[in-house]
Amino acid sequence: MKTLLDLSIGEKLEQPEWLMVTQDMINQFADATGDHQWIHLDTARCEQESPFKSTIAHGFLSASLMPKAFAEVIAPSDMIASMINYGIDKLRFLEPVKSNDSIKYQFSLVEVTEKPQGKLFKVDASCLLKSSGNPALVGSFLMLAVLNNTSPHR
Repeated sequence: MKTLLDLSIGEKLEQPEWLMVTQDMINQFADATGDHQWIHLDTARCEQESPFKSTIAHGFLSASLMPKAFAEVIAPSDMIASMINYGIDKLRFLEPVKSNDSIKYQFSLVEVTEKPQGKLFKVDASCLLKSSGNPALVGSFLMLAVLNNTSPHR
């Protein structure tokens, strides 16, 4: 497994295992964010009224699982002091993640930019649904690798 610093532009990585998104995860995310919309929590109502016939995960729950997935495909590096979420350039939710469906992330390194604090990595990511094989979300994520030899006092 390569470190982030060893990746080449265009290189593709895939999360090795599927992750099941359970109703308990959805409930905890709802509590953490205060988003208690019935489409996420009310199983009986969803079976009757939702076009998906199931509760669905919050889109941002799926997006927030990206760092965990990325950590599974990248080896740690002694040259990186810390990784900082630098934001999202573009994020689209294409298909809902139903409760108890499984997801897996795929990544592709798009760009590396030198910054005073380290290196800024732009990574295209897609979150695939096990049930359909289609992407639930796609986006361009930015991560700043703060390097051990980088100091703001230089």
